[in-house]
Amino acid sequence: MKIIDIILAILCTETVVFLLGDILKLPLYLTILAYLLFPILSVVFLFAMYLIGKKAILAFQAGKHVMIGGLATVVDLKMFEVLLALALRNILLAKSISFVISTSLKYIGNKHWAFERHGNEGIKKEMVQFLAITVIGLSIDLAVFYYSTKILGPQFAVPPSIWVKTSVILAAVAAAVWNFLGYKLLVFKK
Repeated sequence: MKIIDIILAILCTETVVFLLGDILKLPLYLTILAYLLFPILSVVFLFAMYLIGKKAILAFQAGKHVMIGGLATVVDLKMFEVLLALALRNILLAKSISFVISTSLKYIGNKHWAFERHGNEGIKKEMVQFLAITVIGLSIDLAVFYYSTKILGPQFAVPPSIWVKTSVILAAVAAAVWNFLGYKLLVFKK
């Protein structure tokens, strides 16, 4: 594991804590605790994935992908919230825009950190493959989000506003699984 892995893990975690603190309106003491505890946990998690990755490289890449995905998911949620606050009334349009922004972040993070592809060789093919994976990922994301919010609806006495945010996260996780497999097997294969 390189020092850059530790720095990026901490940076991802601190950004997630900052955005989640704002989204969830956490009390100050919990935010401070999270700022202190989560970076340590993220480095421990990544180190564990690194050790497992010595036997199966996929594990270390998946660990980095999870961290990037966590960051992108929180960015997705925050952007969705901001777009709705800016009077963007079409919930699916707001979700589409937030998904595209977070997926762009995932692309950059996965290309340069998780899969360590730094050159521009074959960039056109890579971009076409990325676009195809992203469009399918967007479809999966929107389908899960739509099903969760419009068909299934709030469950377990969860307030509708929290259910929508939970649905954003569920949709992002479903799309993330697809994206990891697509990035690993198609876009960033070595």
